[in-house]
Amino acid sequence: MAKARKPPILTRVECEVMKLLWQHAAGVTAHDVVREFGRPIAYTTALSMLRTLEQKGYVAHEAHPNGGRAHLFRAAVQERDARQSHVRDLVHRLFYGEANALVSGLLEEEEFSRDALEALRLQIDEKLTEGKPVKKGR
Repeated sequence: MAKARKPPILTRVECEVMKLLWQHAAGVTAHDVVREFGRPIAYTTALSMLRTLEQKGYVAHEAHPNGGRAHLFRAAVQERDARQSHVRDLVHRLFYGEANALVSGLLEEEEFSRDALEALRLQIDEKLTEGKPVKKGR
């Protein structure tokens, strides 16, 4: 069985549109995107972005249930799947496949609450006790 092709990496603006789609699981119209986008955009721009995302495999559309010419656009890729794909891409492109370098960089550069750090510690402890072999890193 052929492996499904993963969608390409999103641009910053495409991520903003996808956030709207993930927040509105029932779907959005191009007019909804214009209204809810973080800054002013033209209807044609919103429609172009949705069509581009559809070509990339992130979005699907159907005729609006109320009829008329409007289309309803929905996310075709789950948010978690898109995040995982982007993290893997980032690790491979910028960190030469060394995920620990990304994590170390985040710990050095970003601010974390104590609760967030404790949650990360729990995740690390769970990984260490899963019984699966742990890849040795640098």
